[in-house]
Amino acid sequence: MAKPDPYRDWLKKDFGELFQELHLKEAQKKFLQSRWLDQLMWTEGKASQTRDRYYALRLTAIIGGVIVPVLVSFEVSNNENLTKALRYLTIGLSGVVAVSAAVEEFFHYGERWQHYRRTAESLKTQGWQFSQLSGSYRTFKTHEDAFVVFADRIEEIIQRDVEIFVTQVSQEKQKDKDDEDKPEPVVPSPSGVPTYSLPVAGTSK
Repeated sequence: MAKPDPYRDWLKKDFGELFQELHLKEAQKKFLQSRWLDQLMWTEGKASQTRDRYYALRLTAIIGGVIVPVLVSFEVSNNENLTKALRYLTIGLSGVVAVSAAVEEFFHYGERWQHYRRTAESLKTQGWQFSQLSGSYRTFKTHEDAFVVFADRIEEIIQRDVEIFVTQVSQEKQKDKDDEDKPEPVVPSPSGVPTYSLPVAGTSK
């Protein structure tokens, strides 16, 4: 169950009331509610979600990475139980740090947070400018006249959001594939001539 977000609730209510006051056709108001406002709420939610996960994982890795060397430096020679406890705690905390860093690296929560935040802010900017007929809508006399341009720009933002996300996923998959295709490290031979470890395709006569 998603936790309540007072800012998102206020934003939805504020924009909903604002656009109801504009002189627009019912179909145009429906677009504002079902397309623009719904997409804004979704990106706002994803931005908050990925930000929280990014902060949690990064802080866990940073704080744990600072504590582990401190635990390693402790020397308790006269208490075997305490020594074992410190050793297990150090190993466990090291594992938590490694897992946190690996999960953040795999999901790229920091990059996704920035991506969703940029999209949400772009949608909000277009919404405010359209409602006030300012910025790129200043040349229009009514909201009905400006609506087609507004709808086109909202669709462009959504399409760009999808393209960027798909591109990032493709790049991540390609990066993982490139890492798998890397050759084995060079192994120096006793004679000093480097040799490579190659996979065995079959037996030779």
